[in-house]
Amino acid sequence: MKNVINKLVLIGFITLSLIGSVNAENMKKMDNINVHYIAIGSTFLTPEIAKAYGIERSRYKGLINISVLDNTQKGNPAKTVFINGKARNDVGQIKSLDFTEVKEGAAVYYLAQVSYTNEETIHFDINISDKGKQHNLKFSQKFYVD
Repeated sequence: MKNVINKLVLIGFITLSLIGSVNAENMKKMDNINVHYIAIGSTFLTPEIAKAYGIERSRYKGLINISVLDNTQKGNPAKTVFINGKARNDVGQIKSLDFTEVKEGAAVYYLAQVSYTNEETIHFDINISDKGKQHNLKFSQKFYVD
């Protein structure tokens, strides 16, 4: 029971860390899903949270967190989907994103990391496959080395 409580506390901290570290969460409605996404510097996470989820904390590493919710069902429950994507900087360097699925209770998160330099804007191109339907999420984030 203590292990379950510790996991719930950890997921609460990671969620608060991610949402509380930026001005606003981003959401895009795509047909029958709502895609919530955020990209932040990994140093916003505590060392304990980063270790628990296998995230490298670095001034030069960003964390992308994506969750997909079913907007056709009451309460918009989390959906399990397939996600892949790439990141591109302003000089055209492309990096593949390796997403890891994290399930904690009813919540499902997809986490990936990307390297950056100070004041670098990263452009994300994310493909989401939901039961044969393909969705594309594009967004950009400027990162700063702290």
